[in-house]
Amino acid sequence: MNKTKFKVFKKKSGTLVPFSLKKNFPIKVKRIFIINGKKNFIRGDHAHKKCSQFLFPVLGKIKVEYVSKNKKGSIVLNFNKREGYLLKPKTWCKIKFLTKNAILLVACDKEYEFNDYIESYQEFLKIIKKKK
Repeated sequence: MNKTKFKVFKKKSGTLVPFSLKKNFPIKVKRIFIINGKKNFIRGDHAHKKCSQFLFPVLGKIKVEYVSKNKKGSIVLNFNKREGYLLKPKTWCKIKFLTKNAILLVACDKEYEFNDYIESYQEFLKIIKKKK
C-alpha cells in the first residue's frame, strides 16, 4: 500500500481539497465511484486480478484491512488527515466504516469488469501462492 498526501485550503467557510489526476493519483484513473457505508458494516471483502484502486476518505473514518502476497495489515483512513492509499492488484480488502455517514472515494485504473473480481478468499489465497 502506498500513501499519498493532499493539499488542504481552509477558510472560515469550509475546506477545499483539490485533486489533480495527473499529479496526485499514483494510477491513470479510468473509473471513479463513491461508497457510503453504515457504521460498523463491512464492504469490499474481495480482491481484483488486474485493477488498482486508490482510496480517499471524503468524510469520516474508515478502516481498511488488506492482505497481499507480501503484506497483511490495516489502516484507518481519516478525512482530517487528507491522505489517500493505493491498493494494488491481488490485494484482498475489507472496508469498515467507523463513523456515521462516512464516505469513501475510489479511483480505479480499469473499467468495471466482472471477471476481474476475486470474491472467494480461498481462491484469492490460491492465486497469491502461485509461483510466477
